[in-house]
Amino acid sequence: MFGSIGMPELILIFVVALLVFGPKKLPEIGKSLGKGLAEFKRASDELKKTIEREIEEGKSEVSSISQELSSTGGTVAQSRPVPVPPPSPTEPAAPEPSPPPATHPS
Repeated sequence: MFGSIGMPELILIFVVALLVFGPKKLPEIGKSLGKGLAEFKRASDELKKTIEREIEEGKSEVSSISQELSSTGGTVAQSRPVPVPPPSPTEPAAPEPSPPPATHPS
């Protein structure tokens, strides 16, 4: 249950906790620790069930889509192409500036 922690280690931890917290606080700490662990286990179980339910819903959706495709012969109906309107007329381009007059050296 505790992995690699043996009985001597647990006794040492209990003695240190008893010295640090005292005999009056130790039962309260143990009780709150137990409640915290129980709540954590409950939340992790709920998360696990939620994930499993979502996976099953995904599998059922995939199988229903697969059945629909097999009933239609494996082809997907193609929609007609949507016509694209022609581009709107643009304003005439501005005239290009004329080059400066050439001057000859005198």
